Amino acid sequence: MTINLNQPLKPDLQKLTKYLEQVNNSGWYTNFGPLHQQLTKRLEEYLGVKNLLLVSNGTLALQVAYKTLNVTNALTTPFSFVATASSLIWQGIDTSFSDIDEKTYNLCPKQASAALASNPAIDTIVATHVYGNPCDISAFEQIAKQQNIKVIYDAAHAFGVKVDGESVLNFGDASTLSFHATKVFHTVEGGAIVFKHKVDYERAKRLINFGMDHNGNLTDVGINAKLNEYQCAVGLTILDQMRDVLQHRSALLKAYRSALVNVVGLPQWHCDSDYNGAYMPILLDSATSVERLAAFLTEGDVQSRRYFSPSLDQTFSKPICFGSETSQDISTRILCLPLHFYMTLKDINIVTKLVKKGLK
Repeated sequence: MTINLNQPLKPDLQKLTKYLEQVNNSGWYTNFGPLHQQLTKRLEEYLGVKNLLLVSNGTLALQVAYKTLNVTNALTTPFSFVATASSLIWQGIDTSFSDIDEKTYNLCPKQASAALASNPAIDTIVATHVYGNPCDISAFEQIAKQQNIKVIYDAAHAFGVKVDGESVLNFGDASTLSFHATKVFHTVEGGAIVFKHKVDYERAKRLINFGMDHNGNLTDVGINAKLNEYQCAVGLTILDQMRDVLQHRSALLKAYRSALVNVVGLPQWHCDSDYNGAYMPILLDSATSVERLAAFLTEGDVQSRRYFSPSLDQTFSKPICFGSETSQDISTRILCLPLHFYMTLKDINIVTKLVKKGLK
């Protein structure tokens, strides 16, 4: 039997049906309906955040955050999923890259500072908590204060992650989440933005409703990025099991890291952070080793993925790059192993044995 790279959480159909019946009985299918309001409140309570705005997908979460905060010139990471950078470029925002930290794989604060010194026009840093591993949030907070710039975190991988007991989503001017089916928590498609300031949340809520306020008056040029009631029903159903999900996925990640700590390279985790078990990346000694191990795992019915590859500065030709040597190197040597809620410790044992055998 194949061990899948990922397997989306399946909502309990009995619970889901009850929520869907509520939607049908009310006749309120979208436009900030009762389930939208309920999911917003429950997520704020569960995550320990305020000013959470649900949207229809994670990419729109980024785009709405950029628009709300008036981003015109952004510095971002080349080591992330493509949407982090493409959402900037799509909106005509001047975009540049700087390199990542060789140990954490997150945007490097020192490299970012050097880039800011080279281009004073940059008004926003967009950093990704790669694999759910928090960035150096203290360093970026200091940079933001010194340079009077904004910080937006792509937290698509960081659902439920805390730093020193506080949600990682509470840092920066905004943090965005993806609720795609492949994520730790999902609404099939969907996402959210957590804003630092209430005024930004209120503007963003108008922007995702065509720029209209609650009275139907146009206050801005907006789009339609609302999350509908059926998707909220999925989210409410799945949220009931999230404590068990995060606990199990974290245990699987710890088992992986324990078994492979002296075998492959592993990202250095934030010292004050917990795990959510979003991804299991390993770093090998060469691109050739990655290709060989991926092929060996496939023969053993184990899926894997080169996540993220290539480095985004090599994907987009227009953005300025202030250095990406580390990102380019790591992107050729990275491989993600299977990790999802339906895996067992026995599965982890099978995969780690295959990894060790394949590397020999």
